[in-house]
Amino acid sequence: MKISTRSRYGSRLMLELALNYGKGPVFLRDIAKNEEISEKYLSQIVIPLKAKGLITSFRGMNGGYVLAKSPSQINLREIVELLEGGLELLGCIGNSSTCSRVAICVTRDIWDLVGKKIAQILESVTLEDLIKSHNLKNEEAMIYSI
Repeated sequence: MKISTRSRYGSRLMLELALNYGKGPVFLRDIAKNEEISEKYLSQIVIPLKAKGLITSFRGMNGGYVLAKSPSQINLREIVELLEGGLELLGCIGNSSTCSRVAICVTRDIWDLVGKKIAQILESVTLEDLIKSHNLKNEEAMIYSI
């Protein structure tokens, strides 16, 4: 199983906005530069994030993007689930009519459990948690570079 580039980049985009929370809008080009991600690709990622109400955009010279809620109120599950189109590992978990073996399939139950555990972990991690980890990693990097 792999998390898509869309979710990885979307998480990094949201972290950048969280790091700048309360400081005003951030230009997409600045996020793209800081994260070494194509601005064009990010412009596609912001569409569902904005539609879901996780970010807000402002036009004009002082425009850009901001989080629509506090970093402590946005968790990774919201971001990944939105950008992946769900968290089910198998099609039959979200839609049991796709397989005639659903009632007797033991492996489906395991994959369902794994998916639920992944969802729990993602839900337990907020953007505020990522900010703390980011700051800690930057402090450690400074210590090692001295």
